[in-house]
Amino acid sequence: MGMQIDGIVRIAVATPRVKVADCPHNTAEIGRMIREAAENGASVIVFPELSVTGYTCGDLFKDRRLMERAKQCLRGLIEETKDLEILCAVGMPVPSGGALYNCAAVFSRGELLALPAKQNIPNYSEFYEMRHFSPAPESGMLRFDGEWYDCRDVLIEIAPDVTVGVEICEDVWVANPPSVRLAQGGATILLNLSCSDEIIGKAQYRRDMLRMHSGRLLAAYAYADSGFGESTTDMIFSGHNLICENGTLLAESDLFSNGITYGDVDVERLVQERRRMNTWRDIPDCTVLEAGLRMPEIETTRVAYPYPFVPKSDADLSARCETILRMQATGLATRLSHIGCKTAVIGLSGGLDSTLALLVTANAFDLLGLPREGIRTVSMPCFGTTARTKSNAQCLAEELRVHFDEIPIAKAVEQHFKDIGHDPAVLDVTYENSQARERTQLLMDIANQYNGIVIGTGDLSELALGWATYNGDHMSMYAVNASIPKTLVRHLVRYEAMHGGETLRRVLLDILDTPVSPELLPPKDGEISQKTEDLVGPYELHDYFLYYMLRFGFTPRKIYAMALASFEGQYDAETIKKWLRTFYRRFFQQQFKRSCLPDGPKVGSVTLSPRGDFRMPSDACGKIWLEEIEGLS
Repeated sequence: MGMQIDGIVRIAVATPRVKVADCPHNTAEIGRMIREAAENGASVIVFPELSVTGYTCGDLFKDRRLMERAKQCLRGLIEETKDLEILCAVGMPVPSGGALYNCAAVFSRGELLALPAKQNIPNYSEFYEMRHFSPAPESGMLRFDGEWYDCRDVLIEIAPDVTVGVEICEDVWVANPPSVRLAQGGATILLNLSCSDEIIGKAQYRRDMLRMHSGRLLAAYAYADSGFGESTTDMIFSGHNLICENGTLLAESDLFSNGITYGDVDVERLVQERRRMNTWRDIPDCTVLEAGLRMPEIETTRVAYPYPFVPKSDADLSARCETILRMQATGLATRLSHIGCKTAVIGLSGGLDSTLALLVTANAFDLLGLPREGIRTVSMPCFGTTARTKSNAQCLAEELRVHFDEIPIAKAVEQHFKDIGHDPAVLDVTYENSQARERTQLLMDIANQYNGIVIGTGDLSELALGWATYNGDHMSMYAVNASIPKTLVRHLVRYEAMHGGETLRRVLLDILDTPVSPELLPPKDGEISQKTEDLVGPYELHDYFLYYMLRFGFTPRKIYAMALASFEGQYDAETIKKWLRTFYRRFFQQQFKRSCLPDGPKVGSVTLSPRGDFRMPSDACGKIWLEEIEGLS
């Protein structure tokens, strides 16, 4: 199922089946493919280098008849496609004055807009282009068919933020490609008309180079390559078409094939990323031509992965978990070493977060060569504690060979209720938070007793929602999970389970199977009655909202549309809208808790530390975001 999402532009990269020097045949093929791409919602299409004539014409490029026929066929192609709302870039030899130039004819709606010329002419190995072509003139202008056209560092703006720049084949292989200037001039979409012959190993090199080049330029890069028909005499061309976006390969054709490859580019994401990075430099010294097009409302098949914090492949996930666990342990080890501390205190509930915190702390102690007995875990059962979580906490502590204490807090909390005049039959926020604060007080005092520090257990998802008791579990001396989202916490614990002994594996898997709960309300029939995700919503949705809100600054409307596609079959529109509203409401209401967070290691691109990645006034108003959510349909 497709979904209309703001900021998405469809690009087409085409490899026609050319006949060398047969301009009428080639432009007929090109015209057919332009029309097909337009019908499929593409706003931009790019063809290979010299595709009107064929790249391998050799000394025929000196023939006046071929040049005249190419010009006639290009004019016919522009006229034939004038009813289409699509920007086209077609490879074309252009004679101007006493030289011949290898150009991209850029046109739309019946108008030839520019003739970007190749700036770097290869003349090594199998290439001998300087025999026929000259580099783009320094003047930046070419005369073609009686008119002057921009041919150097020219941009075509087809819609707000959708600005296209063009370079040709060898241009991207040099040390300082024209695309660098084009991107800094404002291009979000870069086109490359190429005729790159195929040799062993070149496809992988080409793929990696262009992917990383798109990342360096924070742009989309669409590369059109020649294929069947050009493979004459001594060279083979594979039609290796590529569409990359900010370091990611979006689409790729099969080698040795002809046809159209499509990619849906998120231009809004690119612009937001440039604005986020203050080292990005706009240098607006390119010529900008306006060619406003009506952008089609396409139903994109581009679907964001539902778990943006979690790698897709098992191998990548395993490596990510290993790296994150090492980063967390290194951060804690640095703190312990700096203050000369050999004791860490952790409130161990038998839940996911405190389990991860203990695993990280054990790794940090091993890293420092400290005995694990210096890790003091404390179970503090109260009104909502179940036998399952208490048992898992004790078993985990024993298996990891750390100190374990059980200190029931029910009597202390009941006394507190008497002191403040609270009816214990009223199961309100006071009833819940009194337990959380009593636990934190115990941990802090025990840390003082043993000259240690309290290790925080709360995760990134809880901080985003404010799902923490202020000056309760909200506070610690070092918060090891502060930048770990809940969807990733599970995988980190599972990773440790798969690399531990049989008993450790068993208890960790049971912890993973336990419903997420603060256990602050009495259980029902011995089972957990208070399930966090029933109250605040599914963490997989909240992590998704958090990532795209903070990482790219997307609007609620866009995040909602993306989530409908990403979670199709899991959550309906009403459910997604409900929890999106909850996310934004809580995110703005709870900033005051994030404004005074303890230190904790940053491990990913999205964190909420007030000292680093995210700074927002505690009283910022979320009205305009919530109003947009109410208007969603």
